[in-house]
Amino acid sequence: MKLHFDTKLSTTIGLGSIEHCIDPLIHVSENAIVIVPGANMLLGDTELQKAHEALSHAKVMICQLEVNPDTSLKALHAAHKHHVKTIFNPAPAASDLSQEFYKLSDILCCNETEAEILTGKTVTTMEDAGKVSLELLARGCGSAIVTLGSQGCVVLSSQDSCPKHIPATSVTAVDTTGAGDSFIGALAFYVAYYSSLTLEEMVRRANVVASLSVQKEGTQTSFPSRRDLPAELL
Repeated sequence: MKLHFDTKLSTTIGLGSIEHCIDPLIHVSENAIVIVPGANMLLGDTELQKAHEALSHAKVMICQLEVNPDTSLKALHAAHKHHVKTIFNPAPAASDLSQEFYKLSDILCCNETEAEILTGKTVTTMEDAGKVSLELLARGCGSAIVTLGSQGCVVLSSQDSCPKHIPATSVTAVDTTGAGDSFIGALAFYVAYYSSLTLEEMVRRANVVASLSVQKEGTQTSFPSRRDLPAELL
């Protein structure tokens, strides 16, 4: 979902980053992503230090691995120090991910491919997703979410370790590029502004937001604005 952002902390470093969707011989409405990190891997201590004051007043922080993992880990430590809720998306996933990432993540959210890389186990069904979610939870995260595209996702937490299936909204997908980003962005919104909701309800609503994004072409251009959302989501 599109919101207004404070850009005072935006920084230009060297070359920019590119994410390009290619789809040779793959199923219609599915995608493959090639990432050229560029400046992302140059994000370091200097930029993180500049963000500390803003972070100390934040409600939620999202981290992933398209920037230097050391920087992401330090950001998670900083958020934890300031009691800021953390959402960690281990993308692109790494099989040798430090255990600290799990312990500093209030919510760890990954798709089936990322879950397979993290655990070394095949994830094709909801039952598979439930099993790997339990493994991810055992590594120290507060809650685990494994998404499976049109099949929805599985959610569990340290307070309730019984995997719960949250179905996806049935739509005709045009372009699924960025659906995960739309989902996680919406999830962060609900964590920050609707903290009284259960995690399952936050995920259900984030699923709806993501389902709207896949019905348009593009990534950020497909993300719905507030005015595009049904009233019951807000």
